[in-house]
Amino acid sequence: MNKAKTTNLSFLPLLGFTFVMSYLISCSGESKKNNSFKNNGVEKKDTVLRKPPSSFSDTLAINFPSVVFYNPDSLQLKKIKEITTQNEYETEVHNCFYLMRNARTVLKKYWPEIHIIETSINRYLLFVKVNKSKTCIDLNSYGDMCGIFLFDGKKEPELVDMMNIDTALGFYFGK
Repeated sequence: MNKAKTTNLSFLPLLGFTFVMSYLISCSGESKKNNSFKNNGVEKKDTVLRKPPSSFSDTLAINFPSVVFYNPDSLQLKKIKEITTQNEYETEVHNCFYLMRNARTVLKKYWPEIHIIETSINRYLLFVKVNKSKTCIDLNSYGDMCGIFLFDGKKEPELVDMMNIDTALGFYFGK
């Protein structure tokens, strides 16, 4: 007589509960708010950082379908470098470069009729719709070092996730 082996798996819910509880306990501990560390001999604070304000106060008016790439100006970039670790800074610069390069490639290949506008010297973006209504965006209010806004002239401009540029373009411009 062949008797099938059975395994007692009644411990699995307990194991799962233990894992979840240990995770929650480890995450609920108060984080250190003022860790300091050395980076190239310069002490920097490990705190929640906010992008420094722009050195410029110029406004860029956009009144036709466009994709607007924004980057920090040179003084902003210098300030960002001063308040972040070298690794964080290099990672952010690397991410901006490659994500924007990919977005430009996608635009040129699949959306060549859309204008590409790049700025690092404007603090404000003034989007003027076909019906003459306007939307002004203060780039200082956005924490990301770089980004992309889509604008079709009819809808409100939209900040997009650069990782999903292909999908965002299709949804926004609706080809």
